[in-house]
Amino acid sequence: MKLYARLVMIMLTLLIIAVCALFILNQYSQNELVDEIQESSSEVSKAVQISVADLTSDAGFSSRIKDYMKEAKRKGINEISIISNEGEIIDSSDPDKVGKRRDVNKLGKGLKASRRQAGKGALESEADSSRLYDLVVPVIVGDEQLGYVHINLLLDNIRTIQHNNFLHRLAATTLVFMLGIGLTLFLARRYTRPIRRIVEGVKKVSAGDLSVTFPAGSGDEIGELAANFNEMVGKLREREALEKRLYEAEHLSRVGQLASGIAHEIRNPLNYISLAVDHLKSDVAHHCGENGAAMEELLDKIKDEVRRVNYMVLNFMSYGRPLKLRPNIVRYADLLEKAIPLLGDKLAEQRIEVIRRLEPDLPPLEADPELLRNCVVNLLTNAVQAMPDGGRIILGARFEPAEDRFRLTFADEGIGIRPEDLPKISQPYFTTRETGIGLGLAITERIVKEHGGELAVESTPGEGTVFTIILPASRKEREP
Repeated sequence: MKLYARLVMIMLTLLIIAVCALFILNQYSQNELVDEIQESSSEVSKAVQISVADLTSDAGFSSRIKDYMKEAKRKGINEISIISNEGEIIDSSDPDKVGKRRDVNKLGKGLKASRRQAGKGALESEADSSRLYDLVVPVIVGDEQLGYVHINLLLDNIRTIQHNNFLHRLAATTLVFMLGIGLTLFLARRYTRPIRRIVEGVKKVSAGDLSVTFPAGSGDEIGELAANFNEMVGKLREREALEKRLYEAEHLSRVGQLASGIAHEIRNPLNYISLAVDHLKSDVAHHCGENGAAMEELLDKIKDEVRRVNYMVLNFMSYGRPLKLRPNIVRYADLLEKAIPLLGDKLAEQRIEVIRRLEPDLPPLEADPELLRNCVVNLLTNAVQAMPDGGRIILGARFEPAEDRFRLTFADEGIGIRPEDLPKISQPYFTTRETGIGLGLAITERIVKEHGGELAVESTPGEGTVFTIILPASRKEREP
């Protein structure tokens, strides 16, 4: 429901409640007032009847007026007097007034306000401001007027009812007004709080924080505003991601152009070194004698390294293009035998021990040997760089028949990786070392993914890091 409709419904509800409350109170007050007037009229009629009966009685005055006054004073009748035509009070509920005279011309007829205040009798406890009324009724029998009946009565009950009715209506109006204020404050807090959150979110977004989102559960204008805000932030995030990809693509393009420019200069010396090694190898057997075999082995390693450097240059040049896999059957232990000696001097210099924990019956893998050895060398190099004070590198490998995959682990006891850097370690050109270019793990992850696997990492700062390569088994490996 829209906010405008809610506010209109609340105002209409308050208006209906106020009208109903005032109508009910007015009806109740009218009924109470009518009952009180009927009761007072009944008492006045009864008092007149008793007075007329005493006035017309041949037996003289009786004590019925005094007996009646015991009950009538609680009904608002203050005094009853019977006055003769000459103005003499011949009987009264107040014995002190019997025999006194009243001016008949000033008595008047009917109901009028009394000039005196409440005084004696049971009404002495009433406030001095209580209003008394005089009712003078002439007594006529046939064509002869026998006298007058004077009734002094107090109509404070009617005034009290009217006053109470005013107080009730005032209280009801105040209650409805306070209810309206309470609902207004409630709505103000309810609707200004999400607006305030949206304002704070806009400030964060303008400061560059695009992780701000709001729940858009309500269907009013604020819910629509939150949904539109979330949509806007989502588009900004997409735009930011697109800008990052464009920047990376531009950066890679520049790096590719740079690599293409220097590739020729790098590969020419490599080709010369390779040819020189072949020439030395052909002459080493004639000049080295007993050391010929050792020298040939050393020259073979040099040529392998030249080939690997050449391969790395090609990978660096073609980083932005798909890799060309040359899969072959290879044993993981053989890959380690070729990769670990390349870092032998560094391992010995930093007193690092390499421990192999391979399954004895580990089946061979179907992968690109050069690319997979490149991955092993990259991960071993990272482990060596993370342990400048020495330690252990544990190389594990096992085959998981249930998942039909290989799990290769590289665990070190180095300085570890900070939690905030973990999501970035596979990004191109991200590095925490001054001399690194940030392509080792990026190339490693790319090679693993090209083989259909994944690269996982777990690290605890100060304790070490574990890299895990998960490779799917090929069809040849699943067959007996």
